[in-house]
Amino acid sequence: MESDHEYCVINPTPKIHAMIVAAGRGSRFGASIPKQYTLLQGQTLLQHSVARLAESAYIDKCLLVVAADDSTAQTLSFAQTIYYAVGGAERWQSVQAGVEAILNAGANKEDLVVIHDAARPAVPTHDIDAVIQAAMLETYGAILATPVADTLKQSYLAANMLSNPEYEAASPHKPLNAQPKLANSKSGQNTLHAYAQKTIDRSHIWQAQTPQVFRLEQLQQVLSYVAEHNLAITDEASAFEHLELPIRLVTGSRQNIKLTYPDDAIVLAAILAAQS
Repeated sequence: MESDHEYCVINPTPKIHAMIVAAGRGSRFGASIPKQYTLLQGQTLLQHSVARLAESAYIDKCLLVVAADDSTAQTLSFAQTIYYAVGGAERWQSVQAGVEAILNAGANKEDLVVIHDAARPAVPTHDIDAVIQAAMLETYGAILATPVADTLKQSYLAANMLSNPEYEAASPHKPLNAQPKLANSKSGQNTLHAYAQKTIDRSHIWQAQTPQVFRLEQLQQVLSYVAEHNLAITDEASAFEHLELPIRLVTGSRQNIKLTYPDDAIVLAAILAAQS
């Protein structure tokens, strides 16, 4: 796929297809079950996320991409019509499987696909509609994101400074990026810790969310590029970034957090209660 922005003719009223990726295990969450089946307010995260998509007037059914050994999803009741595809080992492989399933079902290459995380059950409906409407006006797509507000630190690893006999205190004449020497084995202090190296300029830093919305054909092509070049990506938009293809950022709500760690469940429960 070329990266010099070969613009296609945009269909102003494309059909909308929805996909929720639910094939992961959620190892960072540390539970005995996949995190998409965590219960909050009497429903699983997956059920909440499907219900949010169902509230959008643009979406009338949803593809669930699940693991090959998933035995839970089809036992649940959902707020809209559901059909299924089997995902892969990596997220992008699951999305690729979902795209193929949608295209094989007769979708037009200029249609839009809305990709949402099962672990983001609190996305407001107006955010879903806003990112879909933005993607309709773009050649490649649009994603929800929030400007980073917190101070960000870049770190380096080193042994404890006070226990390191080779440590030399920083001076005004030392370069800011100079890192202290690591403790040698004689000091007995070889445990590494993170230290702040510098504060990152956050003026153009955004935190990506979902849904992310793309033209089906364009997404299919960039995922093929990812597979061909064995690229590491963390979301679908980053596949487009590898080819320097523009993806629009649409400011989303800070309520749209993702359940990643156990503490997130406490925050999400409070958000869902406030929204109900």
